[in-house]
Amino acid sequence: MSENYTALYEQHKMAGASFTDFGGWQMPLKYESELAEHHAVRKAAGLFDLSHMGEVWVTGPEAGAFLDYALVGKLSAIADGKAKYSLICNTDGGIIDDLISYRRPSADGVEKYLVVPNAGNARTVAAALKDRAAGFDVTVEDASAETSLIAVQGPNAEAILLKLVPAGQHSLVTELKYYAAVEVTISGEELLLARTGYTGEDGFEIYVPNADAPALWEALLEAGEGHGLIPAGLAARDSLRLEAGMPLYGNELSRHVNAYAAGLGPVVALSKEGDFVGKEALAAIKAAGVGSTIGQKLVGLKGTGRRAARAHYSVLKDGSLIGEVTSGQPSPTLGYPVALAYVDVEHSAVGTVVDVDLRGKAEPFEVVPLPFYKRVK
Repeated sequence: MSENYTALYEQHKMAGASFTDFGGWQMPLKYESELAEHHAVRKAAGLFDLSHMGEVWVTGPEAGAFLDYALVGKLSAIADGKAKYSLICNTDGGIIDDLISYRRPSADGVEKYLVVPNAGNARTVAAALKDRAAGFDVTVEDASAETSLIAVQGPNAEAILLKLVPAGQHSLVTELKYYAAVEVTISGEELLLARTGYTGEDGFEIYVPNADAPALWEALLEAGEGHGLIPAGLAARDSLRLEAGMPLYGNELSRHVNAYAAGLGPVVALSKEGDFVGKEALAAIKAAGVGSTIGQKLVGLKGTGRRAARAHYSVLKDGSLIGEVTSGQPSPTLGYPVALAYVDVEHSAVGTVVDVDLRGKAEPFEVVPLPFYKRVK
């Protein structure tokens, strides 16, 4: 059993959660029904403990320039209060992690960013950033161990937050754009509120000191009464992100995968000034046509039958192996099986019919556009 427990572990136990090891953490897999949790997020709201995620603060006069070098995107171009999705790569272009970076308001020439890596990669990313910081006037501080992260996701998320935020700050919540963050007072505490998520729905993520996390969790549950809010675990989080076509590190992304094969080429800012880690390799990969004319490409697959594809199942064309499923399951929202898979680029066009080997039986799937599900705004 993992020795890592979030500050909300006792709340999950009292709610009857089933636990699983994820990234070295004991996390709630589900409470009563993963399907009920999934549908709650799509129709009302779900409450998630994301405290296994990492939080790394990068501060200093050269914070933006440093992140331009350390990551593949142009982080210095982010406006204060905004966020950007990016990748941290090896020199060979392999993906160490995908992450979100928030730029906080600068003061006295000191820039400040919050970099949020995935659970199992938090220490690796923090170490890589500290190593790459040599020669830059920046400080890299790993605050993961002291920070909890709670998410409210779903169409009722905003209404729930407004019950806990002072009336004078309501506009800060209602006017907050997607991929942006602001400091607000929630249940009497000043906390960082981000309009981000991993479900395909509107929602918020709240950064809170560990000591204050249980009280915030309970306050959100109380505020969510009458709005359909229920706690949700990793099983629902996975089915939601899959419907939204969002990659999961360890499934779609790894050190053996590059941004162009993963469909994340637009995230790579090859045109930004100066060097960055992996630039030469990524430029060569793009020039070679990886993910477009050669190699493999990540695609969405829609099952035409009832049986679902699962990770590591083989993808076939006319009986020949052309790829592998990375994630797959029945879609609770759409009512048919969906999957993400890497397939040879010559078979990656939308409308292409392929087969997936479902434990010895070939079942037809069709390449479809991503995401599978997109909320109506």
